[in-house]
Amino acid sequence: MRLQTKMPKKSTSACSPKVAAQYASFARELCLEAGALLKRAYYRPRKIAHKGPIDLVTSADLASEKLIVRKIRDKFPEHSILAEEREEIANDSEIRWVIDPLDGTTNFAHGYPAFCVSIGVQCQDVSVAGAVYDPLRDELFSAIANRGAWLGRKKIQISATKKLSNALCATGFPYDVHNTQKDNLANFRRIIKRARGIRRGGSAALDLSYVACGRFDFYWEMKLAPWDTAAATLIATEAGAKVTDFSGKPFSIEKKEVAAGVPAIHKTALALIK
Repeated sequence: MRLQTKMPKKSTSACSPKVAAQYASFARELCLEAGALLKRAYYRPRKIAHKGPIDLVTSADLASEKLIVRKIRDKFPEHSILAEEREEIANDSEIRWVIDPLDGTTNFAHGYPAFCVSIGVQCQDVSVAGAVYDPLRDELFSAIANRGAWLGRKKIQISATKKLSNALCATGFPYDVHNTQKDNLANFRRIIKRARGIRRGGSAALDLSYVACGRFDFYWEMKLAPWDTAAATLIATEAGAKVTDFSGKPFSIEKKEVAAGVPAIHKTALALIK
């Protein structure tokens, strides 16, 4: 059974279900266009810069973000935009677009085929639409608040897994893993002893989308940014996943930790990573 998504406190024309569907359609369109750009760049020599010791940015990140931001500003000049590689465009608007132009940059930089474009739309700080696109597999995930989640045109839902021992889980490690004790390794150790397996894909948005379509049964990660989760947590929620922080409280994209999975195993798994 699909969980209901919290809607904005005051219903306005900018937040109506009909308008949210229009935002979702535009987000899907932008993901496809930016994804085509990334796919072309993937097969060419890559220009890479460092934001930190293992935190990379490529020319493809920047080109994808430039394309998406320009298209949004052309169509919705009054809207706010939060994107990974630039300062926030903070307009006096109920609507904010939250963009990860290339989630999985390290994978992309190394030629590892697991990355995506992620675009979420918020109204009054509540997620109302989102899209995640994997250009190499040509898989487009999307969701509209209270209307469901899709892979392409097919509605998706979480798996029917009932026990953690039967679950395939996923996680990631923070960019400061080399010099912090909050490195997720203890959590990994506890979960791997109880679950069927764990995968570390390198893209939070794809991992959450895989929970939504039943490929993963539980996913957790720490030290994330809003653009990592804005679209995909809505997709997972609309597909029936329980999405919280590590304490079990409701998730918001301003939180840096997320746990998402099949409700039947969420409590058991969460107890291992508190």
